Amino acid sequence: MPSRRRSRQTALQVLFQWDARHLPPESALSADCALEGFYSSLYSEESEARPERDPFTDALVRAAVAKIAVIDDLITRHAEHWRIERMPAVDRNILRLAVCEMSAFKTPAPVVIDEAIELARRFSDERSVHFVNGVLDAIHRELDRASGSQASVAPGSG
Repeated sequence: MPSRRRSRQTALQVLFQWDARHLPPESALSADCALEGFYSSLYSEESEARPERDPFTDALVRAAVAKIAVIDDLITRHAEHWRIERMPAVDRNILRLAVCEMSAFKTPAPVVIDEAIELARRFSDERSVHFVNGVLDAIHRELDRASGSQASVAPGSG
């Protein structure tokens, strides 16, 4: 089983592809299509075996796509002077995964924020690192205040 860091990286790649294809989140199969497409792209006819799917990656992508409207609303409210569709796609999807994990998976916020910053360092630039950190810190404070109220993005709610 891959490390959580590797799972988050894979989830970012899948969500980025999903976002680039403009697949409708309303479709229950949307996340599954994105996941299947990603894993199929790793498979080569020359390879002996298909790559194994990662349960944490799958759960993270499914939860993020299922709650995309709520997640995007949180991001938009805390990303001053940025509309979600105008953000760089990598940054937007790093934020989506982090907000989803912070709220739906109850991973401690410092861990999620640190991992999101590492993703921004790896796949974006230094300005994005500061942007991601600031937005996630503000969202974390809101979720902390709301703790358990309607601001939660728990799977199966809403």
